Amino acid sequence: MSLREQVITEFQRRFGEAPTTVARAPGRVNLIGEHTDYNDGFVMPMAINRAVWIALRPRLDPYVVVYSCDMDEVAEFSVLEMVKGRHSQWAEYIKGVAWSMQEAGLTLKGWDGVIAGDVPIGAGLSSSAAVEMAAARAFGHTSGIAWQPVEAAKMGQKTENEWIGVNSGIMDQTISAGGVEDNALLIDCRWLTLTPVPLPPETAVVIMDTMTRRELIGSEYNVRREQCETAAKFFNVPALRDVNPAQIEAVKDLLEDVVYRRAKHVVTENARTLEAADVMRAGDAVQLGLLMNASHASLRDDFEVTNNALNVIVEIAQAQPACYGARMTGGGFGGCAVALVKLSEAEAFASAVTAEYEKRQSRTPAIYVSTATDGASISPEVSA
Repeated sequence: MSLREQVITEFQRRFGEAPTTVARAPGRVNLIGEHTDYNDGFVMPMAINRAVWIALRPRLDPYVVVYSCDMDEVAEFSVLEMVKGRHSQWAEYIKGVAWSMQEAGLTLKGWDGVIAGDVPIGAGLSSSAAVEMAAARAFGHTSGIAWQPVEAAKMGQKTENEWIGVNSGIMDQTISAGGVEDNALLIDCRWLTLTPVPLPPETAVVIMDTMTRRELIGSEYNVRREQCETAAKFFNVPALRDVNPAQIEAVKDLLEDVVYRRAKHVVTENARTLEAADVMRAGDAVQLGLLMNASHASLRDDFEVTNNALNVIVEIAQAQPACYGARMTGGGFGGCAVALVKLSEAEAFASAVTAEYEKRQSRTPAIYVSTATDGASISPEVSA
């Protein structure tokens, strides 16, 4: 049974009738452009074929009642009474989206829903953004609000920043809201322009979950952001987006070493991401792979957000003949890496990486051969 069928069936069981619609929002993997989004830079994510689904029907009152299949919990709240912290984390994301939409001046109606997803939690594949964008789709549908991906992404980011308390950028929500099938999206995080960029022909994107987990709240994430802001202030610019690699090298001895290395990563990563878009349009998988490899080295050595498991699985992947390139992806400190491989050898690549990683780490990774999908959607009518 597909997840879509699962949430429809569970909705019928719990509420006694079929839902009126189903909202869906995908997770994402970032091909290149890591820790650049909150520096007003460039990122290159793609929406993946793993998603969060919500079967729902409108209510006549302001209450939202949602059952989570994954957590086996029910959450209930009124959109007229927005109070933080009364529910489990998954429900706080939904409630936070309602708060953010209302802060934007939108009038919301309640709904009954059943939610389930197959985006791994804590793996760096943006399960939280998928919940947020599926919830935004659900509220938009029941409240008669036209879908605007960039505006929805802004409200999702506001949820993360001000309701959940994570100083995240806007990449995750933007790709979940606005993904394009068979393409990655080059996102300019300052101007929020979305440019589809085709994946090189005869390639597959393979996500490699190290099965080590990190939590952004209380982690080094906010420290990295502060270090980047310190560097931007040194240059007297709004963000590191406005600095080029030559400028960074020219002041190497004037900046504190750790601030220099953090800034160096962001500035060179922006350059790599723009180059990646060019080589992808040219269908050059080899050069894209080299850029991914360079990105990982920079994240490991200059930004210092990898861990041993990520470094090991990337090293294993890069050693495979089918692999063009590999790097950690997501916030870091655990979670997933991503590889660009020959399509015809993707399954053999996955098996080889699994075997070697088990041998070296005594842990079994989760490997997903992924395709690029469309962003958040709503089914006009339900049929299981």
